[in-house]
Amino acid sequence: MEVLDEIQLNFNQDSLLLMNICMGLVMFGVALEISLQDFKNVIRRPRAFIIGLVSQFLLLPAITFLLVLLIQPTASVALGMILIACCSGGNISNMLTVVAGGNAALSVSLTAVATLAAVVATPANFTLWGNFYLSTSTDLPSVSISFWQMLQTITLMVGLPLLLGMWFKEKYPKLNAKVRKPIRTASIVIFGIFVVSAFSANFQIFVAFIHFIILIVLLHNALAYGTGFVLGQAFNLPLADKKAIVLETGIQNAGIALVLIFNFFDGLGGMAIIAGWWGIWDILSGLMMAWGLGKINSTRQSVT
Repeated sequence: MEVLDEIQLNFNQDSLLLMNICMGLVMFGVALEISLQDFKNVIRRPRAFIIGLVSQFLLLPAITFLLVLLIQPTASVALGMILIACCSGGNISNMLTVVAGGNAALSVSLTAVATLAAVVATPANFTLWGNFYLSTSTDLPSVSISFWQMLQTITLMVGLPLLLGMWFKEKYPKLNAKVRKPIRTASIVIFGIFVVSAFSANFQIFVAFIHFIILIVLLHNALAYGTGFVLGQAFNLPLADKKAIVLETGIQNAGIALVLIFNFFDGLGGMAIIAGWWGIWDILSGLMMAWGLGKINSTRQSVT
């Protein structure tokens, strides 16, 4: 698998610019679903919310680093795992929390605040853990991680579109109600097309290594779900809150990770394949996890 450290997925500068713009549109569409009430809910129930953020932004990156040390994947794969762990949760977690019978309000609040917090938290976490890993590895001597450059990119790509979207929703609520679903759907579809095009040009590389990546992502994703569950269990949270935190921790925004990989690491093979497969797998695993968590309610109700 060491050859992954020497492979770069082909993606020209024009396509990269369009990919960044499309991610901005995705985040704008996400913001059209966020309301001030989501932030007010945090104040009303801060305990579960704080535990959810700790699970996602503190424990998951730290535990991922330990996993990297344990399984010792090739360097580019290790960095991809760390970057995924440092991203905010994906918005599909809100829908999955409803399916699981979890606390939907907590899930939405966590997604809203975590997405905004990720503007700083993602580059800070990745700079910390990524550089810590690079200091122990000499396999990628040409790779460097700059907090400020990554912060600037995420601010433009994530922070600014989110603020604009939230402003638009508050300023034009009637228009927002009409356009939010079409805008969000269209932006996600377009972004998906760009991601597919990036991998289609390198399909042979993807096929050659996917059997290794599948196992790593399976283990990493299971660890993410387990982190949320163990923390919720440790603090004796209500079942509905635990479900929300499990899904928020396990569903990571691989789209942001991919854009950062193409912007800062020139589509470095192991990083790109890890992020690409994670984006597919966490949807599948999320659906299975939500179904399984939903059965817990049914089982308890049938017993009582």
